[in-house]
Amino acid sequence: MAKSTPPEQAAQAAATGFNSTDSGPAHDPADGMKDGEGVAKAAAVGKMASAMPHNPNKQAEHGHDNALAPPEGATAEPPSRDATGSTLAEKNHTDKYGKPAAPGVNAAGGSLERVRADPEGQPLTTNQGVKVADNQNSLKAGLRGPALLKDFILREKITHFDHERIPERVVHARGSGAHGYFECYEPLTELTRASLFAEAGKITPVFVRFSTVAGERGSKDTARDVRGFAVKFYTDEGNWDLVGNNMPVFFIQDAMKFPDLVHAVKPEPHHAMPQAASAHDTYWDFVSLMPESTHMLMWQMSDRAIPRSYRMMQGFGVHTFRFVNEQGKSTFVKFHWNPKLGTHSLVWDEAVKISGADPDYNRRDLWEAIESGAYPEWELCVQTFTEEQAEAFSFDVLDATKIVPEELAPLQPIGRMVLDRNPDNFFAETEQVAFCAAHVVPGIDFTNDPLLAGRIHSYVDTQISRLGGPNFHELPINAPLAPVQNNQRDGMHRQAIHRGRSSYEPNSLGGGCPFQAGAQGFVSFPEPVEQDEVRGKPEKFAEHYNQAALFYNSQTEAEQRHIAAAFRFELSKVTVPAVRRRVVSMLRNASEELAAEVAQGLGMELPEAMPRALAKPPKPEVEVSPALSLTARQGEAGIQTRQVAVLVADGVDGDAVWDATYALQEQGAVVRLVGPHIGTITPGNGQAIDADASLENHPGVLFDGVIVPGGAEAAKRLAADPKAREFLTDQFLHSKTIWASRDAEALLRQAGITPQDEELPGIFVTEKSEAKALQNFISALGHHRHFERERPAA
Repeated sequence: MAKSTPPEQAAQAAATGFNSTDSGPAHDPADGMKDGEGVAKAAAVGKMASAMPHNPNKQAEHGHDNALAPPEGATAEPPSRDATGSTLAEKNHTDKYGKPAAPGVNAAGGSLERVRADPEGQPLTTNQGVKVADNQNSLKAGLRGPALLKDFILREKITHFDHERIPERVVHARGSGAHGYFECYEPLTELTRASLFAEAGKITPVFVRFSTVAGERGSKDTARDVRGFAVKFYTDEGNWDLVGNNMPVFFIQDAMKFPDLVHAVKPEPHHAMPQAASAHDTYWDFVSLMPESTHMLMWQMSDRAIPRSYRMMQGFGVHTFRFVNEQGKSTFVKFHWNPKLGTHSLVWDEAVKISGADPDYNRRDLWEAIESGAYPEWELCVQTFTEEQAEAFSFDVLDATKIVPEELAPLQPIGRMVLDRNPDNFFAETEQVAFCAAHVVPGIDFTNDPLLAGRIHSYVDTQISRLGGPNFHELPINAPLAPVQNNQRDGMHRQAIHRGRSSYEPNSLGGGCPFQAGAQGFVSFPEPVEQDEVRGKPEKFAEHYNQAALFYNSQTEAEQRHIAAAFRFELSKVTVPAVRRRVVSMLRNASEELAAEVAQGLGMELPEAMPRALAKPPKPEVEVSPALSLTARQGEAGIQTRQVAVLVADGVDGDAVWDATYALQEQGAVVRLVGPHIGTITPGNGQAIDADASLENHPGVLFDGVIVPGGAEAAKRLAADPKAREFLTDQFLHSKTIWASRDAEALLRQAGITPQDEELPGIFVTEKSEAKALQNFISALGHHRHFERERPAA
């Protein structure tokens, strides 16, 4: 049974526990606790909420006299602005999202400042500004009489509620977003006239949306899926949308096949299953008849499809674009985002369990990191090459199923992106943001990639449907900072009110304005075209397997095992054996080893290799590229934002708990004190501990590492708890870092960790909590995983 804390003895909590959006300490921060803005906000919110222990007006909602003279609503003075804010990051500033809302002002341009709303000190009103006297009762003919149709306040409130959802995106429906900025390193004027790359140190505001592709808006974050990585640059020459993914290639080569791909991967139409999953018949039936998808399937079946965090995944523009400089010279370019924290992923068993414990896992991770001031950062790199170089490659750079290996075109860092502000409102910003592959600025242009050509048209069309008309660009999150002047008028939800009578060009009744910009405006690259009109593909598009083999051969042994396991799992869900055989026959052209492993796991004979579309494939320039492994980018930030559980129970060594907690927090880790219950834990020594998470609401899969401090009584209690045993088992099986006191030996054995396992990487068992042991734990935690101790499937 959980204990209450005597008033004179406040239990102590970890400072990072107050930054969590999922569970938290049982008590408000102690007076004078100075451990960051999250703690200060928690204290302010607690003080404000405590000032209103109940609704003092509830009794006044009843009776005839009260109906004629309703009371003013109860309020509580916030101790600070943070107490009522959406996000601690509102203090950060760029030209796009401006300054925080002024107290009590609804200031409904480009700057989001004009639409921020804050109700502090203000009465409730209707959408027309009429003050609402009573927000508890509808208007009735007598206290027990019928509700009246003339109750315009009720009608407005209910009508708005009935329409508070818009159609979700067909793909990329589940997303998470954040504001930030892009900083250019050095001028790129030799390559492009794009203004955001014109000078060193130039700052351009951005809004970024990460997403899953296949699932619906309410699906889970940890599905095996491609992740969207879309960046809206609010440049001084207009908005540029770099709408990419966390994988540099795609399933298909031509936009004509995109509806087929999405129809195949979405829930099957006859029973609407499965949700947010590709492990079903129609998907694998389609891709097995489209062998050009083999390369993308390798990426999708790899750990890249289950990222540990949005902050720990790469982003890619996917297509080949053009840079165009002031002289009109064109250079081919591919865009890469490399995360400062390195590239890290989940393992499949972990991802499955997380989806039940916290389906908002990646969304919560991004929000909490920004709130805590651990701002995610990526470096923007480009690969540039000439058309002559591209012609010499064994593959076609206009084929979206191909990469340009870094050995052929090295990455050149050109700037960095920092996300330093959470949205104030998810719907108004993250949900209503509208990206479009056609949004480019002078200096950036398209190539003839046939998949890109379809995307240029598709995005605008879907935004018109989703956001209710052609004026979605006037929504604050979509509005550019660059001035907008054109002759577009009317349409649903038009907000701009234009002066004058002319809405055409040329005109004389408006003084000729707005006039075309001439050479200062966007001028398409004059690529010469003299061809027959045909439906077909270039011959180089017919080579489907060289780069699939390149990707597989570039992975570590552990990554290769995970790819094989993913294929086995996905294909085991397929109910038609012929489809399984077809996929394995396709894989034989990429890797005989992989195909054999998959076939064995499915209990099937190895089929003949699928006939190639190209009888004599070209020899690839690169056969192994280490940069394609997740392990190539371990990151620079040590253990910053890594989630560490410290297991506590009555009798735990309190000194050891706080020694570890303070040391980890000092290096930027997020420490959660996890007990059999939240709230007061009585240690064997020291002050009472306020556990901010429990074994029930925070299982081991949610953490990057675990510490089991000393204390024989605590260890005995944990060993008797099946949830503690499961916690340690998952940490062990998922190759996480574990440090336990020898007091917890019984718990370790029950979790399946043998004396021999204690010698494996990332496992530390010590007699007592020594400083050296703590440093060893921190060092090992920085490696993220210890796949050396992973046990291959039998």
